[in-house]
Amino acid sequence: MTEFFEHLIREFEIPLKNPVLVFSLILFIILLSPILLKKLNIPGIIGLIIAGVIIGPHGLGVLQKNSAVDLFSTIGLLYIMFIAGLELDINEFKANKYKSLLFGFFTFIIPLGVGYPVCHYFLGYDFNTSFLTASMFATHTLVAYPIVSKLGVSKNQAVAITVGGTILTDTAVLIILAVIIGNSKGNLTQDFWITLGISLAIFSFIMFFIIPRIAKWFFRKLESEKHSHYIFVLSVVFFAAFLAEAAGVEAIIGAFVAGLALNKLIPHSSALMNRIEFIGNSLFIPFFLISVGMIVDIKVILSGPTAIIIAATLTIVAIFGKWLAALLTQLVFKYTGAQRQLIFGLSGAHAAATLAVILVGFENNVIDENILNGTIILILVTCIVASFVTEKAAKIIVVESEGDESELTKSNGKQNEHILLPIANVTNIEKAFEFVTLIKEKKSANPISVLSVVSNDDEAEKNILKTRNKMEEYVKQASASETKLSLITTIDHNIASGISRISREIMADIIVLGWSQRTAFIDKLFGNKVDSILASSDKTIFICHFEKPLVLHKRIVITIPPLAEHESGFTMWFSKMTQLAQELSIPMVLNCNTFTQQAVERFRTKTKISASISMRDFNDWEDFLILARDIREDDLLVLVSARKGATSYMSILENIPGKLKKHFPLNNKLVIYPQQYDDNFKIEQYDDFSSEPLNKGIEAVQKIGKEIGSIFKR
Repeated sequence: MTEFFEHLIREFEIPLKNPVLVFSLILFIILLSPILLKKLNIPGIIGLIIAGVIIGPHGLGVLQKNSAVDLFSTIGLLYIMFIAGLELDINEFKANKYKSLLFGFFTFIIPLGVGYPVCHYFLGYDFNTSFLTASMFATHTLVAYPIVSKLGVSKNQAVAITVGGTILTDTAVLIILAVIIGNSKGNLTQDFWITLGISLAIFSFIMFFIIPRIAKWFFRKLESEKHSHYIFVLSVVFFAAFLAEAAGVEAIIGAFVAGLALNKLIPHSSALMNRIEFIGNSLFIPFFLISVGMIVDIKVILSGPTAIIIAATLTIVAIFGKWLAALLTQLVFKYTGAQRQLIFGLSGAHAAATLAVILVGFENNVIDENILNGTIILILVTCIVASFVTEKAAKIIVVESEGDESELTKSNGKQNEHILLPIANVTNIEKAFEFVTLIKEKKSANPISVLSVVSNDDEAEKNILKTRNKMEEYVKQASASETKLSLITTIDHNIASGISRISREIMADIIVLGWSQRTAFIDKLFGNKVDSILASSDKTIFICHFEKPLVLHKRIVITIPPLAEHESGFTMWFSKMTQLAQELSIPMVLNCNTFTQQAVERFRTKTKISASISMRDFNDWEDFLILARDIREDDLLVLVSARKGATSYMSILENIPGKLKKHFPLNNKLVIYPQQYDDNFKIEQYDDFSSEPLNKGIEAVQKIGKEIGSIFKR
């Protein structure tokens, strides 16, 4: 018994050495500190940093900085930068690249311009020390980015330019670091500049030209290996970080560039993105924040007045410089006060790059112990200030943007939209389900309803059980992307009537159907399944033909008939296509007439859509295949069609899906039938009258005539 207690005491000796116990303690901190501090309205990030201070070597000494802690904290830092690159709205970033450049210039030059005189004249340091310390003020780490991501404002323009500016300023500072160290050692030669330039060029070529091509090939060849996708992405992140270090810059630059390189291949609503964010936000990023706290030594404040003066001076200059840069950015670009505070909050935290600059400077005797200790205090204070400011600003922006989102939601159709995904063959659901996940209204409380219609015969009950068992597999896929799914299995005499009946029962807004693979002679005469659904349902219908993953597309090419803007479902399908373009970070190309282009411009202005849209005049519907000149294999082809009797209906529209199938076999294709009338459109006195049987009879006779004529021609 005594031996047992002695063994137990040894296990709990401080600092803890048992890796299982260390990991357990850190997990409990990650679990409990945000929950406890939430009651006090304190951001969870601050709780993790403070927990690191308490348990760290300069606090209670429960944990020591070792290789395991360093490894996990490095992973966490790289994860923050990678997710920032991955979540960056590329279209928004491209549209505002000059704003990012200008903000990067402001947030670099202003802290440097304020910091150098203070360090040189007020604190009395020489040129090398003053310039390197001042460059440290220009750096910032996106410690508060998880707050922005969690509150759903990562697509805001202020976030886009701040993230872009972060990379520009941190890269500039880390190059300055290499130059200052080289200068202090007398190694600043022509060979140094040539080597740095060539290595950065090789790094950029590998990341932006080779890695995306390998990733496309990997995702296409191993489409069903979902776990392998995550491992592949993680491998790319760390390989990029290593390449960046080899090129002479910090690993965080490599992680961010990896996020940019894979941005278009990982949609924000995909299951893979969900896995990346879930593991990062649950484990690696909190580990990094705890490790930041572990380097803080509160005792330095008590070591004398010099340490206090230097620490206070460095902290005030760092905060003031970043706030001034954010203010100037707001004035130049006419941003709101909340956007200014968001920019300041995101760019105000000093951690990783700051620490890298100071530690390298200290190791090379450019920086003394007082600046090192003062920087540690600066890191703690700026992280706390940045977290509070970012959370407050992000919440204000969420409230302000609700008005814009409500406009888009009105245009989109319904706030609680309901999508029905009927499946004739459960093996073909995966790509269609991915498409539905990407276009689904994120704030809708309704699930995606997956429907299977079973023939009403003697085997009906047995077939229902078989179908339900097969469909259960897709519940797992839905849960991986945190998408609500409802499985519906029903019995009906034919599939079309079952789909139409269920769409009315659940009040679906959109029906997503698979492309008909073959058309029998009898279907040509009396109408196939799609024709029956179109005739019996006025919902917006998407007919999909997906052979390759959606992430491999580079453009969405949409052909729109004249007067399509007057259909009731115009804003519904158009908002869905813009949402898909934003998820895939690809541009849209519209082929339509001048009036439709004007309607699109009005819609863009009203809803403030950031998707990249270009428009081309197209009126020659008799020679539809003229568009083939501009079609590429990696284009998603979208045809907006219409039901008979609709405003935009033309008889030629009936033949175009067949032409698409024949002449573009390698392209993914989508045919859209917009809703023709509003939900409330109904003329009660004519409810019992329908011309449908007469129309169908005439159409059948016409088709029979055509078929008989074609037989005699042969």
